[in-house]
Amino acid sequence: MNNPAELLARKFVAAINRRDVDALAALMTAEHRFVDSLGNVVEGRDKMRAGWAGYFKMVPDYRINVDESVSDGLVVVLLGVAEGTYAADGEMKPENHWSTPVALRAGVTDGLIAEWRVYADNEPLRQIMRKG
Repeated sequence: MNNPAELLARKFVAAINRRDVDALAALMTAEHRFVDSLGNVVEGRDKMRAGWAGYFKMVPDYRINVDESVSDGLVVVLLGVAEGTYAADGEMKPENHWSTPVALRAGVTDGLIAEWRVYADNEPLRQIMRKG
């Protein structure tokens, strides 16, 4: 793993796993684009700072376990598993834990994450959210 873009993408995942919103923001370009698995787009570092903060309140133990990665220049694809516990009303119950395969695509510009795309089946989380 000598590709600087791949190292940066893994650093981004490490910040996610620490739920470190400031570190995430520091790794994003000002015009950062986040694209979720349904194709929804959020643009801008400040919007994504708020977005990650809100997501970490909803899923306080969210983490990504990367099993493998592929990089080509400034594009990195990470494959693994995303998991967490939906905290309805701030309470984390074991039955609200979910896990799903995930593919992530990072686009790097000037040493920062310019785009972060998530490809995952979020239905396990949606089902838990509908229940409670």
